[in-house]
Amino acid sequence: MNFTSPNATLASPALAWTHRFSALGAHFSMPTLPTPLPTPYWVGQSAKLAAELGLEPEWMASDAWLQALSGNDVLPGTKPSSSVYSGHQFGVWAGQLGDGRAILLGEALGQEWQLKGAGPTAFSRRGDGRAVLRSSSIREFLCSEAMHGLHIPSTRALCVTGSDAPVRRETLETAAVVTRLAPSFIRFGHFEHFSFKQQHEQLKTLADHVIERFYPDCGDSTDFANNPYAALLAAVTERSAEMVAHWQSTGFCHGVMNTDNMSILGLTMDYGPFQFLDAYAPGHICNHSDNQGRYAFDQQPQVAYWNLYCLGQALLPLIQDQDEAVAALDGFQTHFPQALALRFGAKLGLPAGQAAPDALVQDIRNLLAVDAVDFTIFWRRLSHWVAAQDATDSSVRDLFLDRAAIDAWLARFAQLHPPESRGLASRRMLGANPKYVLRNHLGELAIRAAQQKDFSVIADLLKVLQSPFDEHSQYEAYAGFPPDWASGIAISCSS
Repeated sequence: MNFTSPNATLASPALAWTHRFSALGAHFSMPTLPTPLPTPYWVGQSAKLAAELGLEPEWMASDAWLQALSGNDVLPGTKPSSSVYSGHQFGVWAGQLGDGRAILLGEALGQEWQLKGAGPTAFSRRGDGRAVLRSSSIREFLCSEAMHGLHIPSTRALCVTGSDAPVRRETLETAAVVTRLAPSFIRFGHFEHFSFKQQHEQLKTLADHVIERFYPDCGDSTDFANNPYAALLAAVTERSAEMVAHWQSTGFCHGVMNTDNMSILGLTMDYGPFQFLDAYAPGHICNHSDNQGRYAFDQQPQVAYWNLYCLGQALLPLIQDQDEAVAALDGFQTHFPQALALRFGAKLGLPAGQAAPDALVQDIRNLLAVDAVDFTIFWRRLSHWVAAQDATDSSVRDLFLDRAAIDAWLARFAQLHPPESRGLASRRMLGANPKYVLRNHLGELAIRAAQQKDFSVIADLLKVLQSPFDEHSQYEAYAGFPPDWASGIAISCSS
């Protein structure tokens, strides 16, 4: 099969592609050419990510790049493929899954490149392999970059291209392709696949590949009786705990934490029915397909641990010692609360590395929940309030119905910062508490405009989401309270 196109003359230095994942063999992935997308057009581009990669600015105006990243031409040196994996979905073993609409081009500039929505693969399970302009494209593009701006480990998104080609979901929609990047897209489900099939040789090949590339210290680890696979499980456990601590401190709901959506690198990935909290509601369910509330906001830490347990079971043929596997997983129970306390310490303006007082954090969470206070706006207002602690400044207490309770809490909080350190505390807090997050209604506004071929809202949102701690006074409306109609937005797995 010929994987090069004579038409792909790119306005950028030629990329040097490697294919370390597909080189693992036919058990892991299958060659898969993208399906052409008729008359594509640019929907959104991340100039910031392109600059980080070293791509020349001309790529954004290049028809060759447009065609290649829409699946119409294959970039020279790439070997498009799709990978197989399995997984637990909503706590139930789902069997074989795989890249049903994602095609891996290879690795360049230190990242693996995937086209999501570029047509069917061998693992599409009778699906069309397409993504639609709506949630699975615009929302993923914006949220991938928003998470990076928030310093939350995540896959990235370089661009979205669109086409008027029809795609049927609940209604007839139009097609889109997201170019997303990550050091690796390997998931817990890859390990579950080979373990379930008792293909232990392939399981070992995959684990050795991950250790060599991403966890080299595990290969030389003296922990766990020199067992590199137990050390790997412990390292993934720690990264996953760190990631979920970021989620919980920022009010991010993933929505579909299946094991096949969990990154072996501790990256947030697969943006489907996600949401940033508006009003703080610990039991909030953002996924309308989640009838039992398995993936509610306050359940995310426990679900992450459950998923890690599934990974531990998958690795057990390599670890061999069940006690060592349990010991590796037990790290979650200590690392997650420590990471969360440090995250809230930063939100409260404490010096780097200083954990927040447990009682102070729990009490403000309770107050936020009782009065359904907007999570992002509260922390941002508090970041400004701490600088002067002016009794006439009611910006924080106005968010609460129980004024006496929040006044008492603010008095306790103020004791953390004597007058001479209030300015420093405010600056720390403004760097830890974002002004902008990708609220559901903002994503909806971008989608509605894009459906009318107006992509300016996407571009404007990208500006503020990539630097969400800055003021951006010209985009003040994006930092306001959600409108009443926002509560009616329904996001499901089919999105």
